[in-house]
Amino acid sequence: MSNRLSRRDVLKLPAAAPSLLRGAATKPNVLMIACDDLNTRIGCWGDPVAKTPNIDRLAAHGVRFERAYCHYPLCNPSRTALLSGLRPDTTRVFDNRTPPRTTIGNVTFLPEWFGQNGYFTAKIGKVAHGAFEDAVKWDISRPATPGPNARREAGARKRANGKQTGEEGGIKLSWTHTDNKDEDEPDGHTARQIVEILEQRLNGQPFFLAAGFHKPHLPWVAPKRYFEMYPPEQIHLPETPANDRDDIPPIALTHTAGDDQLTDLDKKKCIASYHACTTFLDTQIGVLIDAVDRHKLWDNTVVILWADHGWHLDEHLGLWRKMTVFEEASHVPLIIAAPGMQRGVACTRLTEWTDVYPTLTQLCGLGNPPGLEGISLAPLLRDPARPWKKAASTVVMHGKTLGRSVRTDRYRYTEWGSAQVAELYDHEEDPHEFTNLVFGDRGRDPKAAKVREELARYLGPGGWKMALPTAG
Repeated sequence: MSNRLSRRDVLKLPAAAPSLLRGAATKPNVLMIACDDLNTRIGCWGDPVAKTPNIDRLAAHGVRFERAYCHYPLCNPSRTALLSGLRPDTTRVFDNRTPPRTTIGNVTFLPEWFGQNGYFTAKIGKVAHGAFEDAVKWDISRPATPGPNARREAGARKRANGKQTGEEGGIKLSWTHTDNKDEDEPDGHTARQIVEILEQRLNGQPFFLAAGFHKPHLPWVAPKRYFEMYPPEQIHLPETPANDRDDIPPIALTHTAGDDQLTDLDKKKCIASYHACTTFLDTQIGVLIDAVDRHKLWDNTVVILWADHGWHLDEHLGLWRKMTVFEEASHVPLIIAAPGMQRGVACTRLTEWTDVYPTLTQLCGLGNPPGLEGISLAPLLRDPARPWKKAASTVVMHGKTLGRSVRTDRYRYTEWGSAQVAELYDHEEDPHEFTNLVFGDRGRDPKAAKVREELARYLGPGGWKMALPTAG
């Protein structure tokens, strides 16, 4: 069965929100802010530690989607899904080695569609996966500056001021500070190049600009002042039951409890370093927002912030990085500020990365190429409380087994190859996913069995269509 929308499926989608072009002389601009490995440990998501005043400022201009989920908790599969509007089951991109177009061929990626519809397109930094940036065509495409600090980052990987926690992701948990000014760091240079391009295009054709930031990806490198904001001794470690892993299928974990030879102080230094790089990233985002303020662009520019996936910080007794379908790795930040839409509100409806493509095209009045596998979020930008999707899906490959996970308003249900190896968590009672309701005697509870039966129908390549909202 095809997992692309048929014409009948399209007719079932919610009615389109009114076009922003009504009464406008030109199409809206788009400023996209892409972050790498950024989880929801952010101030406006309620984190008490993270200092993110500029992300918070962006949220005040638009809608913060509290329940956004990536389709795959790894860079290449996730970014390919967002840029193509197609799910991993369609792209067949399940790792960082497969070129994005291997299966989907000449599909038109998001910035290419904007280019074909009269937009000037440019990106600086990482938007597609770094090894495959050339798979996506832009009018201007530049990496982050390869200057002296890029070599400093490479050196930081070798120095590894931290401890190894496995090779998943290919980089050790390591951190170091620099004496650089922000603008001399790769992400600092990215922000300023985008502002320069933006200012050159103010009176020209509408633009689609993308700032692809690297932080808080490993290694954790940033100017010293950001590390000074987070003394490790003031960091609190996750409070996790000692038996947390007893009811988790081993295949669901990326590391065993004995893999990580980290002291509590090591762990605190890791978390502090992650926060330091998040705040550094936030400051560079502030450079972009300042430019939007300075040039009074809020009335004709859509600004969107997203991250490719979440990131573990020692949850579940020693999980770091990504590559799980637990909440910390699959839950992602998403903020959209669009002219004429709601400002400073949160939306709790379920959203996914394939929704980004049709959202931006609708906001800009472009129409869509055929076959997209998400739906526009524009109706939620007008009415964040309206009925919406019943589920969001995330998959991940562990060995040769594809784990399929579905998140609803209340539950997360995951199957590893079959219903015989499964997890069910009740987020209303268990927001940290400590109690697997499928394990042992719990699995014989009629209520749990009924929930599993209901949620299992959303698993599989075409199951996402069943989660779509009804028209109206």
